Amino acid sequence: MRGGAAPGRAEGSWAAAAAAVAARPRLWLTAVGQVARLAPTGWWRRRPHLPVPGRDYLAFRLETMYGGRDRRPVARDVVGYLRWCRSYRRLLR
Repeated sequence: MRGGAAPGRAEGSWAAAAAAVAARPRLWLTAVGQVARLAPTGWWRRRPHLPVPGRDYLAFRLETMYGGRDRRPVARDVVGYLRWCRSYRRLLR
């Protein structure tokens, strides 16, 4: 693993991932776009009334990335993913 904490440790948290994105204004639009793409249809009709991906989808992604459904995202991985999304969208233009 390249520098930093192992998945599931102090760095691995939703709050740390959100803070890492918040510190990078160039990724804000990409992050909003990904939230919109991953939110389930009709998310506003179901609690918690937030556009978050489905529980099963998140569990699958966390298991395939970190080897367990109980893990939390590592901030640098979320930033890397959003950078990839941003560059991929540019290629499609």
